[in-house]
Amino acid sequence: MTYHFGELAVQRRMGQSDSAIRVGRIISAQIPEVAAAFLAAQPLVFVSARDDAGRMWASQIVGPPGFAHATDAQTIAIDGVPDPGDPLAEPLQSERKIGMIALQPQRRRRMRVNGTAVPSGRGLIVTTDQVYSNCPKYIARRDVLGIGSALPGEPRHATALNDEQQQLISATDTFIIGTADKEGNADASHRGGHSGFLRVLSPQELRWPDYLGNSMFMTLGNLHVDPRCGLLIPNWRNGSTLQLTGTARLNWDEGTFAPGAQCSVDFTIDEVIETVNASPLRWGEADPSPANPPL
Repeated sequence: MTYHFGELAVQRRMGQSDSAIRVGRIISAQIPEVAAAFLAAQPLVFVSARDDAGRMWASQIVGPPGFAHATDAQTIAIDGVPDPGDPLAEPLQSERKIGMIALQPQRRRRMRVNGTAVPSGRGLIVTTDQVYSNCPKYIARRDVLGIGSALPGEPRHATALNDEQQQLISATDTFIIGTADKEGNADASHRGGHSGFLRVLSPQELRWPDYLGNSMFMTLGNLHVDPRCGLLIPNWRNGSTLQLTGTARLNWDEGTFAPGAQCSVDFTIDEVIETVNASPLRWGEADPSPANPPL
């Protein structure tokens, strides 16, 4: 694993360069058999990419288990695309650098993939550059209770959060963040904590703590060199989503740190997209991760 300048800079600042070297050995361009089996069992993947204006977005693709599957040691077929109206629906009709995370809340497991996606007749073909698993830290356990029948609503666009959206964000225990390095190599990552860990500072500003992780600092390293990022906040209960795009700044002021945080991340919103019934999956109540620091 060769880290880029931003990742190396954050690793040094955090004093975790040696750990990053050790952990980086788990990353491969090849898809292990256990990872292929895990991916094929999931009904949901999250993806991140840039749109034609260069903005980062995080989106989701949902399908029956097996809709996302490895076809060989370095290729993943996704039989589906983001819904029409999703900010990545059109961008993913052409070749894109893509980040992907397959998340299994039921067992607190996740698999991350970074690579290049091209459209296919059935969805996307992803050629993998990086494949690796993460630890179960900060993943809230929850189970699928059923499948909703309502179609996705018309996406609602805004440049600031309304009161209801602020309440959803303040209550969430999970979000997905999409980032990219200077060359445009995309990454998608999970962030979790107790409800309230993602704070609303104003209708256009959020803050979250960066908790102790795998020491590689792919997300923070990307933000160090390119502040553009996208967030997806799922409403697990009813399938709605909030997608935000904007810019993030690493905040090293210890006065802003939440308990357990290595730093704070301050996010400024450029655009908000809310989609009702974006996912047909209906999930139950969360069992918070025992790794979550107190608020």
